[in-house]
Amino acid sequence: MAGYVAGSGEFDRDTDYITTRITADGRDGYPVEPGRYRLIVARACPWANRMIIVRRLLGLEDVMSIGFCGPTHDERSWTFDLDPGGVDPVLKIPRLQDAYFARFPDYPKGITVPAIVEVATGQVVTNDFAQMSLDFSTEWAAYHREGAPQLYPEPLRAEIDEVARRVYTEVNNGVYRCGFAGTQEAYEAAYDRLFSALDWLEDRLAKQRYLVGDTITEADVRLFTTLARFDPVYHGHFKCNRTKLTEMPALWAYARDLFQTPGFGDTIDFVQIKQHYYMVHTDINPTRVVPKGPDLTNWLTSHGRDSLGGRPFGDGTPPGPTRRDERVPAGHGA
Repeated sequence: MAGYVAGSGEFDRDTDYITTRITADGRDGYPVEPGRYRLIVARACPWANRMIIVRRLLGLEDVMSIGFCGPTHDERSWTFDLDPGGVDPVLKIPRLQDAYFARFPDYPKGITVPAIVEVATGQVVTNDFAQMSLDFSTEWAAYHREGAPQLYPEPLRAEIDEVARRVYTEVNNGVYRCGFAGTQEAYEAAYDRLFSALDWLEDRLAKQRYLVGDTITEADVRLFTTLARFDPVYHGHFKCNRTKLTEMPALWAYARDLFQTPGFGDTIDFVQIKQHYYMVHTDINPTRVVPKGPDLTNWLTSHGRDSLGGRPFGDGTPPGPTRRDERVPAGHGA
């Protein structure tokens, strides 16, 4: 999370990302090429969680390796403290900032995940999370698994973009706007914006199984990662407490439907999620005490969304089992 609290008390996210793209034609100097790049993520981060999901749904595991940072970081960088010796086994670096500085020695912005790093040079290529997942669907299409879903189908792109834009500004970023508000007025305005958007989504999802069309798309991936964190973190830690996710019937059923879909719930590490927010945000939670709750077994209860029709993967198929070395640790999921 990179951003600041403006003089008005409102949280403003820093959106000045490294916009270099990895494309089929290599126009930015980085062509699509299996094995050339490594995706760096943290399970705790909702923006990185999107990339974990999309990579798995599209079957790009053999094409781009993945490295996992730990759930906490200091003011300098995400770190590879989950790996032996605290060093990424492929990039051979202890801190993600090393890949940023390898390309931009005076990089002035936050060291964020997700990021894609070129293995041979050890240099970061991009951290533009919004474009990265779209490029996985489009630029990397030649390497999708057989049966990969169409997460960004051309006929629906305008609607997906429109819905995703509102989800990003009002929900994905809206919870942060609440949590980091610097004044009562800024907080209350952010709170009203967030729940107005959640009410809009509640109404939309009462009538249809997925956000756009009758299959899972990029829009659903983008909403899901915020919903998964809502009750464990955002409801209390970020003061988004009008209602819990479990008290919004359509959104809660929708979230469970996705959670129980291969590629979604099996990427969620509730332990790391809670550790990250409650231990890193010491300005909000100075004691760094991590709450024990909430009970998460209800994520696996029946959702009843099948009655709305829809086909999760369209003409495609679900992804296979998660690779052993990429599984969420036992006891960290629902």
